[in-house]
Amino acid sequence: LKGVGPEKIADPDGSGKKVLDYWGPSKKLLGDMKFLQGLKEYDKDNIPAKAIKVIREKYVPDEEFVPEKVAKASGAAEGLCSWVRAMEAYDRVAKVVAPKKAKLKEAEGELAEATALLKEKQANLKGIQQQLQDLKDKFKELNDKKESLEAQVDLCAKKLERAETLMSSLGDEKDRWQATAADLGRTYTNLTGDVLVSSGLVAYLGAFTSQFRNEQCEQWLKRCKDLQIPSSETFSLSSTLGDPVKIRDWNIAGLPTDSFSVDNGIIVSHARRWPLMIDPQGQANKWVKNMEKNNKLSVIKLTDGDFVRTLENAIQFGTPVLLENVGEELDSILEPILLKQTFKQGGAICIRLGDSTIEYSKDFRFYITSKLPNPHYLPETSVKVTVLNFMITPAGLQDQLLGIVVAQERPELEEEKNALILQSAANKRQLKEIEDKILEVLSSSEGNILEDETAIKVLSSSKELSNEISEKQQVAEETEAKIDAARGGYEPIAAHSSVLFFTIAQLAGIDPMYQYSLPWFTNLFLKSIEQSEAADDLDKRLGNLRTHFTYSVYRNVCRSLFEKDKLLFSLLLCINIQKKEGNVDMEEWMFFLTGGVGLDNPHANPASAWLPTKAWDEICRLNDLPRFNGLRDDVVTNIDQWQKLYDATLPQSEPFPAMGAQMDSLQKLLMLRALRPDKVTPAVQDFVQLHMGQKFIEPPPFDLAGAYEDSHSCAPLIFVLSPGGDPMSALLKFADDQGFGSSMQTLSLGQGQGPIALKMIEKGMADG
Repeated sequence: LKGVGPEKIADPDGSGKKVLDYWGPSKKLLGDMKFLQGLKEYDKDNIPAKAIKVIREKYVPDEEFVPEKVAKASGAAEGLCSWVRAMEAYDRVAKVVAPKKAKLKEAEGELAEATALLKEKQANLKGIQQQLQDLKDKFKELNDKKESLEAQVDLCAKKLERAETLMSSLGDEKDRWQATAADLGRTYTNLTGDVLVSSGLVAYLGAFTSQFRNEQCEQWLKRCKDLQIPSSETFSLSSTLGDPVKIRDWNIAGLPTDSFSVDNGIIVSHARRWPLMIDPQGQANKWVKNMEKNNKLSVIKLTDGDFVRTLENAIQFGTPVLLENVGEELDSILEPILLKQTFKQGGAICIRLGDSTIEYSKDFRFYITSKLPNPHYLPETSVKVTVLNFMITPAGLQDQLLGIVVAQERPELEEEKNALILQSAANKRQLKEIEDKILEVLSSSEGNILEDETAIKVLSSSKELSNEISEKQQVAEETEAKIDAARGGYEPIAAHSSVLFFTIAQLAGIDPMYQYSLPWFTNLFLKSIEQSEAADDLDKRLGNLRTHFTYSVYRNVCRSLFEKDKLLFSLLLCINIQKKEGNVDMEEWMFFLTGGVGLDNPHANPASAWLPTKAWDEICRLNDLPRFNGLRDDVVTNIDQWQKLYDATLPQSEPFPAMGAQMDSLQKLLMLRALRPDKVTPAVQDFVQLHMGQKFIEPPPFDLAGAYEDSHSCAPLIFVLSPGGDPMSALLKFADDQGFGSSMQTLSLGQGQGPIALKMIEKGMADG
């Protein structure tokens, strides 16, 4: 290929002949510094035919002349082998392609001539067509102008008619919409801070009480103001995230109407995690059951044998589930549901529950309730759920008790009230839907709305319906206001009864056994309504009901209290009632409970001979209370008179000297606490007797017949026995008196007795 021939040299075998030697010239060629450059610049388009022929006949067919085999001898030889074969392949292909390239060039020339001729003819045709189109366009323009003028005349007439309709339909909405727009503008401005505080409340404050929530939100709101984050002056979760129509539906379903409970409902609907509701009174349980009743709600407990199967079905079909009565620990099988550990499989969203992989419906909802009043959930549980405090509030309970007493005393009022609530909710829902429809039509209408006949018809009919519903709603609200005024007459007994419930709720702090359910309290309230003395005069009737119910609560609660706690309950009852009436100073009450808090007393004891240092310290701390100001000086000045009181056998019955003469009954208790703590118990008895009567310091003896009357088939009697106590004889006698002596069954529980007891209970349930 390079044109270098072999040299003739003597035969190395000694034959005496000359032989062709390629190695010598090859070494010279390879030793050339420009050898590699020569290979790169080789004129491959003009390879000598003789050289190509030799290569094709001698070397290409040779099985040994391939790069892979040559490489075994020399890497450089491999490259030369590849180059030679490449030149041969290029020459072979070039001789085939070159003629075709020449023919292609010739054909392209012919095509260019034909194309030029075609373009010339097309240009001539286009000119003729353009002339024709110009004539058509001119004709159409004149025709369209004629039709446009006719349409404008018709449209103008219709616009006038529609404008009159629109003005009559929406003209009176201008002021209201302007005010609404201004409110929405303010809301939009304050949205950043309000949503920030709302997010914090939903995420962190669900488990806390109403008071703590309010205090924390006020602090956050103040912080927003300090950081110049726009926010409302007063924060309200219901106004930020709440929907009035939805909230009214929740109230109808049983959610208490107080703001704390409404906030809980909003948290349930907006929180990312499933709600775990602390619900000792069953408020949340009742609300969820009513709210989801039409959505095929499944109610399960962790003790149910098939609760996992129920969960699987609900997750697949998108129905709600209520898990009741959980303790302080949740079953580990619930973890994927609580953490929403979904994944895609085969194009569907799935979740793994136990050993099963099931499809996960986006409509699935999960609610958890606990009857524990103060559960302690570990952090690993709390981060998986939204813990909500659904304990009833005084306002919520008062509203429920008001409904109960009015339903019993004035059933027609309560029925009308409930009917109006439903009607009002339906009216407001319709009004909102109509208003949304009007706004949708106005916002989606493009251009001049007077040109949209469908929109005008929709607006006109919507406004007519809106006016009709508004009139109905106005009448309903006026009627509801009258009913509320009539119901308001019963509010004092509802408020008083609410105080009684929260008083007995405090007893759990004394002993965990002292826990009383809201249904039990409600049943007691209903019995008092039935059994208390009737009267035509409302005030007298409420007085009778108040007296009867207060003593009924005292009697029933005392039945389950240890003897040592009965006087304490009477005092709590008395103080809380007095507190509700505004007759108790909270500082004085806290002093009575704690004795005040103070450091070293700088004032010297004026009578250390008889006045204990502890008593003098408490008198000095008592002096700091507003209504005891000057007491310390009074004791020093009239030390002899105070000593007489100190030395008296019954100081609680003696007249108080000097400044003590103007003290009320609670203030005298505080003085006795300081001077004679040993006489506080009889003084408390006198205090309760003074404000509530003698019967509230004389606990009724155990009455088995009365206890039986207060129980029912779902509320058993449980006797908590002291050592040596045995009510069996009294129980057998009572059974004989009731005619059940022969059918009454008894059993002492012990090892292996559980199944027998269960059979006895089942038989009793079946046979009565």
